[in-house]
Amino acid sequence: MAEIADNIARIRERIGRAAARANRSADSVTLVAVSKTVSLTHIEEAYKSGLRIFGESYLQEGLTKISRLDLPDIQWHFIGRLQSNKVRDVVANFALIQSVDSARLAAEIGRRALNAGSIARILLEIKLDPIGTKIGLEPNRALEEALGISEIPGIRLEGLMGIAPYVTAADAGARAEASRPAFRRLAELFCRLPETCRQTLSMGMTGDFEIAIEEGATLVRIGTGLFGTRT
Repeated sequence: MAEIADNIARIRERIGRAAARANRSADSVTLVAVSKTVSLTHIEEAYKSGLRIFGESYLQEGLTKISRLDLPDIQWHFIGRLQSNKVRDVVANFALIQSVDSARLAAEIGRRALNAGSIARILLEIKLDPIGTKIGLEPNRALEEALGISEIPGIRLEGLMGIAPYVTAADAGARAEASRPAFRRLAELFCRLPETCRQTLSMGMTGDFEIAIEEGATLVRIGTGLFGTRT
């Protein structure tokens, strides 16, 4: 289990160096541990090593972990594709929904949150791959959508999330660098949001998070770099 603690220390060190290159404090970057398919034991070890925010992509798996891990101040983010029929449980159990990809979904989240007497914190997922099949709002209409979504009762729009296009370059450094234009576009969109909606810019994963930080990410989502290759 010492391996997870060592991985966390290495990732935090890399976050600090990337933030310094961007003339920012390491404290300006939130680390979310992507824990899908990760065992309860490994999550507990990461928690003991100082991590507090964990991201889940699959609702049932996430709910099982939430019910079994009674840890003070642990926080869960939903980062996977969200279907309307699962909104109620996500609103009830996750502190931040990072993957809202339509006004219709945002409205359902707001309705469910109001019914529960709460306000749901959300990010809008922006499609950064023009030819891929990933979900997300189209960048050319994202600002207009964001302005409308920010007015929906029951939600608080806090920013944007995106996943860079996958690149097949053999060199890891080249793959990471290829993400820079997409991250830069997302950061430009983020800067055009109303000030109250510019709290979180979620971009960057294990292979490219340093580039994301250099381009303005305030939250990075790391799985493999912390827990190793998923099975």
